Amino acid sequence: MSVFISGATGFIAQHIVGQLLEQNYKVIGTARSQAKIDRLQEQFGNNPNFTMEIVEDIAKLDAFDAVIKKHAKDIKFVLHTASPFHFETTDFEKDLLIPAVNGTKGILESIKKYAADSVERVVITSSYAAIIDFKIEDDTNTVMTEANWNPDTWESCQANAVTAYCGSKKFAEQAAWEFLEANKDQVKFKLATVNPVYVFGPQNFDEDVTSKLNTSCEFVNQLVHAKADDPIPALCGGYIDVRDVAKAHILAMQKDELIGQRLLMTNGKFNFQDIADILNEDFPVLKGNIPVGAPHTGAQHKQIGANVDNSKTKSLLGFKFRTLKETIADTAAQILKHEGKL
Repeated sequence: MSVFISGATGFIAQHIVGQLLEQNYKVIGTARSQAKIDRLQEQFGNNPNFTMEIVEDIAKLDAFDAVIKKHAKDIKFVLHTASPFHFETTDFEKDLLIPAVNGTKGILESIKKYAADSVERVVITSSYAAIIDFKIEDDTNTVMTEANWNPDTWESCQANAVTAYCGSKKFAEQAAWEFLEANKDQVKFKLATVNPVYVFGPQNFDEDVTSKLNTSCEFVNQLVHAKADDPIPALCGGYIDVRDVAKAHILAMQKDELIGQRLLMTNGKFNFQDIADILNEDFPVLKGNIPVGAPHTGAQHKQIGANVDNSKTKSLLGFKFRTLKETIADTAAQILKHEGKL
């Protein structure tokens, strides 16, 4: 039996594929073009357990029909990771909301039509964005948990690209839970979601380091290439390592205790000052060339914003998450090696 993973070329997805292949699963991935397929299969050494199919546009509700129908009898697990994550748009519905929601609805409808009896578990890559409440995110007396939901409406989340992205994750995840409730007598599968905060860590392949990285890792890339007198950005949020997020996806499809759970993946708060501290302390090649700011005053040293309690998730998963120091150091080291500076 196979694992079907949408958006297999994505940052998180590549780590999931790698871990699945290490565990000897057969994996069927999707990508938007043959060129992307050829590259990723080559990167994985043309592993015979890893096949891929083209799904060009997940905004189309029938986008997954052909590939799910083709592999229906072989697919036991579906990991749906494909969803837009960027802030470079002003057409929020077209570029963020509709692809996220339709991609989720579409893949579940395809399972219902063609693989209702064979697919046993579906894991959706959601986000802390589906949990966040911007009105109280800065309130140090607030505690956010797996039970919280982003309160934005379809209209209110279109205030800007960030709120639109967060809304896209909320509505896509809600669509999954609502689909299962409405179709529980017609499909066999059980559902879990993985809700990470900002995801750091190395690219799965060193050669994928480019001048601009995926949204979260770009924070590290920005500071690695900042000038000593540049201001340190004020952004603060939660952090998690991509390798831990990948592991959580696989456990969510393997462990019965994770059925019906939202797995809030975070190991604490960070801000850019914390990243700057790690870069200055761990990489002599950067010291004196990048901003120093006010060392040891970041979110690792004092509470900034709402508390996040994911003790339930940590208990269910049962493994220790990587520290901020480890994930930032591994991210930066890969960048600097690629540039011949380490």
